[in-house]
Amino acid sequence: MFLQRGLVWLQDQLTTTARNFLLNVLAAGPIPKHVAFVMDGNRRYARMKHQAIQQGHSEGFVALRRMLEICLRLNIKCVSAYAFAIENFKRSEEEVAALMKLAEEKLVELCEHGDLLDEYGVRLNVVGHTNMLPESVQAAVRKAEDTTRHNKRAIFNLCMPYASRDEIATAIKSSVEVSLTQDYEISYITEKDIDSQLPIALGGSPPLDILIRTSGVKRLSDFMLWHCSENTQLQFSSTYWPDFGLFDFIPVILDYQRKSIMKGSSI
Repeated sequence: MFLQRGLVWLQDQLTTTARNFLLNVLAAGPIPKHVAFVMDGNRRYARMKHQAIQQGHSEGFVALRRMLEICLRLNIKCVSAYAFAIENFKRSEEEVAALMKLAEEKLVELCEHGDLLDEYGVRLNVVGHTNMLPESVQAAVRKAEDTTRHNKRAIFNLCMPYASRDEIATAIKSSVEVSLTQDYEISYITEKDIDSQLPIALGGSPPLDILIRTSGVKRLSDFMLWHCSENTQLQFSSTYWPDFGLFDFIPVILDYQRKSIMKGSSI
């Protein structure tokens, strides 16, 4: 038994060393400032494993922590994740309730054991109509945001309940309200004005460099439509989100670095 544990420990150490080596190599090249994930495939992953749907979502949160740490080790300054769409409220009451319970548990866990966010100086922003969440989840959101408010080195946007078209509409409404308080014509509202009122931008996030969607589905599903409309690199992976890891992420970063170097050499 002791020998077996020793071998497992050694394997873990070798895996960690190899991972850190790869991350150091990647970090030597151009690194994106902002990466977003559409965490798709949790339910299909669970069905493939003959598990309850809730287990798929739970393992999806494990994958989120894994990828967040990888991004932070690469010194990516902002990570956004599509955790729950407004449309998801249309799913079965059982699944929605399980998702809300899981979100509350993970947010509470973050407050009590916020080692990852504190280690890398990450501020958590929960982006979306949080008033649509159960009161207990809203309380967990407020506590988690307050707990990390002092962190300034990086940003983690957890988008829930979120819809991009709703975000854009809210930003336009806010732009109109600002124009009325400052007494200038609504017709003078510009793209820059709307951009500055987007909740993700208000949280201090830089422009979006890469958007990744897992599970083989090639659509944006109402996520960060405004943000990825111009210079964002779109990447679609066939891997289900709970299985997504470093070796799925490496080709994405290498592609970004190749394009960045080509762009720099053409200037």
